[in-house]
Amino acid sequence: MAFVDTLSLEMVTLLLAAATVAYAAVMGLVEHRRRGAEGLRSSLKGTAAPLAFLGAGVFGLGLWGEAAWPLPGAYNILFSDVYVVFGLVLLALAVSILLNARLQYAGIFSAVAGAITIDYGYQAYHLGLTKEPLEMFLLYGAFGLAAILAFPATLVADRMLLGKAWATSVADATPAPAGLFSRLGRRAAQPVVPGADETSGPVGVPRYATAIVLVFALVMMGAAIAAMFFIGNTVPAHLASPP
Repeated sequence: MAFVDTLSLEMVTLLLAAATVAYAAVMGLVEHRRRGAEGLRSSLKGTAAPLAFLGAGVFGLGLWGEAAWPLPGAYNILFSDVYVVFGLVLLALAVSILLNARLQYAGIFSAVAGAITIDYGYQAYHLGLTKEPLEMFLLYGAFGLAAILAFPATLVADRMLLGKAWATSVADATPAPAGLFSRLGRRAAQPVVPGADETSGPVGVPRYATAIVLVFALVMMGAAIAAMFFIGNTVPAHLASPP
């Protein structure tokens, strides 16, 4: 079978993954506001299958590109190295969601991968490895920055999934005395709702935590837009003169 350059397909998968993750981040905030930790957990579960399929496809396509690229130069390294790592990040996130594991470990994996991606983009820009080095550097930079911001976003998500109120002041963060009268006083001050406890229902999230997730979603959407522009440049050329 003749070799076919899959760069356009890779850009499409990047667009799909970036749009999916950005949408998942926003919908996670919405569902948490509506139904608390259970709403966020349900929203994340809905993204696990698409992320797993995308991650598996990206990982397999990246490995194939590493081994089968016959063209001269280091382009298989430039495009496939970080592409394989991107697939692993998607798989790690999907598996973490399915296993109800802490997302922050997938987040730190993503942050390291993001730093590596930015470095690859800078080196390619410095060496002039493509016809549009600035555009490619912006693409790598956008995805790398989004991957780095995924770490604080997953820290916020882990805290939200605990279903407990956030400490908004030093007084809130300091445990109350454990004496009998203190416990009775706290219990008496709570509204009497059958079957309710301090972790049920939607829980408020500090503005800074919401801002972290929204900034992550915006940067990820910026990465999706960068991939879209890259697709607009590569698809016509590949269709007109396929390698």
